[in-house]
Amino acid sequence: MNIIQWTEKAFRQLRKIKDSQASRRIYQEAQELVHFPECRNVKRLTNHQYSYRLRVGDWRVFFEFDGGVKIISIEEVKKRNEHTY
Repeated sequence: MNIIQWTEKAFRQLRKIKDSQASRRIYQEAQELVHFPECRNVKRLTNHQYSYRLRVGDWRVFFEFDGGVKIISIEEVKKRNEHTY
């Protein structure tokens, strides 16, 4: 079992999400990281500022792992369109 730590920035971002259902789901899925690395929707990132990301719908939870999980940032993924590239 791992310990989950939230940075102040990540907790603030979670509270700012207007959709309470989405924020609740993000929190619940992030709590499942206690079972890391046996988690679904987790990907190790290469050439990125953070080491791992958890996918929760249109949201990404970025975190580090060094014996415990440290959640650093939560970001919303915008849909791509013809102006994305």
